[in-house]
Amino acid sequence: MTTEFLALQQRLGHRFANPRLIERALTHRSFSSDHNERLEFLGDAVLGLAVSSLLFEKLSHLPEGDLSRVRANLVKQDSLAQIAVRLGLSACLRLGDGEKRSGGTRRPSILADALEALIGAVYLDAGFETAHALVQRLYADVQWHDQMGAMGKDPKTELQEWLQGRKMKLPLYRVVATLGEAHRQTFDVECTVIETGHCERGIGASRRAAEQAAAAAMLQHLHESEASGA
Repeated sequence: MTTEFLALQQRLGHRFANPRLIERALTHRSFSSDHNERLEFLGDAVLGLAVSSLLFEKLSHLPEGDLSRVRANLVKQDSLAQIAVRLGLSACLRLGDGEKRSGGTRRPSILADALEALIGAVYLDAGFETAHALVQRLYADVQWHDQMGAMGKDPKTELQEWLQGRKMKLPLYRVVATLGEAHRQTFDVECTVIETGHCERGIGASRRAAEQAAAAAMLQHLHESEASGA
């Protein structure tokens, strides 16, 4: 086993009984047919359960919807890639020459997948309790608080909750125009708050994206109006 793998085990706080597992977890498919994708599949499930358990314990007052949003934010690719960088996974990845030359050691998707594969490897090596303890260490710097429930809310959800909190009706969305050819359309959507009659527009590559843009514009208008006392 290389010195990089030995040092990584110290950072993980777990010494593998089966060293082959850590090697496989850090092997990209460009390097070998004995790669980490199956371990990644397993690690994704273990990570989801471990993080759910942490959230259930740490954020006891949040409802299911808020917990789901927080979990999605904690296990998304960018979050996992940041943890992988802190662990120094880049130096341990086993990549094919082409993948190395194209910057694979810094690619968020590869780093995130390798981290999930490592969690899956720890689970196979020592069981769920050990894997759960590893996840706790990986997220030790997270500041747990109930306001985390607002993390990851999309503009449409945030606008809906803003209006409902003021006993107002849900907004209306209407496609004003569809531009471009069928395979590359752009949608222009209008969002209207019924009580005020105010409208905002949003543009997007899909109807959903345009609705989100219109909702974001409406939220900005509402917050500015509220701040000015209008």
